[in-house]
Amino acid sequence: MAPDPLARLLALREIEPRRIVGLISGTSADGVDAALVELRGSGPSTEARLLHFRSRAYPPALRARVVALGEATAEELLSVHYALGEEFAAAALEAIAAAQRAGLAVHLVGSHGQTARHHPRSASPDGRAATLQLGEPAIIAERTGLPVVADFRPRDVAAGGEGAPLVPLVDWLLFRSAGRTRACLNLGGIANVTVVGPDLDRTYAFDLGPANMPMDVAIQAMSGGAETFDKDGRRAAAGQVDSGLVEELMRHPYLALPPPKSTGREAFGDVLVRPLLARFAGRGDDLLASLTRFVAEAVADGIRRYVKEPVDEVLASGGGARNGTLMAALADRLAPVPLRSLAAVGMDPDAKEAVAFAFLANETLFGRPGNLPAATGAAGPRILGKIIV
Repeated sequence: MAPDPLARLLALREIEPRRIVGLISGTSADGVDAALVELRGSGPSTEARLLHFRSRAYPPALRARVVALGEATAEELLSVHYALGEEFAAAALEAIAAAQRAGLAVHLVGSHGQTARHHPRSASPDGRAATLQLGEPAIIAERTGLPVVADFRPRDVAAGGEGAPLVPLVDWLLFRSAGRTRACLNLGGIANVTVVGPDLDRTYAFDLGPANMPMDVAIQAMSGGAETFDKDGRRAAAGQVDSGLVEELMRHPYLALPPPKSTGREAFGDVLVRPLLARFAGRGDDLLASLTRFVAEAVADGIRRYVKEPVDEVLASGGGARNGTLMAALADRLAPVPLRSLAAVGMDPDAKEAVAFAFLANETLFGRPGNLPAATGAAGPRILGKIIV
């Protein structure tokens, strides 16, 4: 008789260490980030080690469809949902193969998916947030033969939260330090910050505003898709900042909202950038320089305004941590508080979000909440995700 799938899932709690693949869409919406994480325990006692990290690029045609999701029909959303399921499954299989080459078994997959829509409460007519991530998890389960935890955000939304940010619990588990307060700054498409002190009940987080998203949209449009991001911030460094544009963008209403708050492509993607392309025709580097300065100003202003206590250091992760122009502008505006890449404390800055969803899958496995109500605004802690066995 075949083993009971639920019993098989619960038996994973007894395996030490467990190896979990965490999956999330990449910073520029151009592929899947996959982290293979070895975990022991759960909750505050969790011990973790990153074994493998790799980004898998979407095929160009699929990437173009992902970039255009903001205008997608229901039929297109359905088609991309299943196509992305295959891509996420392929990324998981690559991580599993890396484990097998080392003689290691993998036990579980945690998949965030690709965000197609994220509407914060402030943008919703009924005052309720809404969020949609694509990448059918049943396909991941079918292709890998492993249980999958996916669709983490809707339970928090159902409890009155923003559904974001969800990384704060992991920030606290990984980066708390006795006697120090750290701001863990993620510079993905959107910038978010987690303020991490010694105690979980004093940890909070919120989306600051844009990070790489407006620069990525601009360079993709200007290059006809040949470039997907401003590598190392080189083009921004070659341009001249238009201070008038920076001042104009700093009046964006999202930046003045108090936390908890979240945002996404609907505020800082095409709708922000497309009107600027004609204004800066023939001056692409100047546009990138101005957008990069705007991001630095918005992030630093959000930290100054909404972080309630002094912090000892800011630890940066995400693709923006590799953008030297952005990091230099941020360091200047955050001084005298030091800004360091997450690499300084032993974590690949590109890997953190994929690692986070391995952690959150582990918390779900043990029936533990994965959200922080102080970060999302939810009515209380909730177990996140849907499990496919």
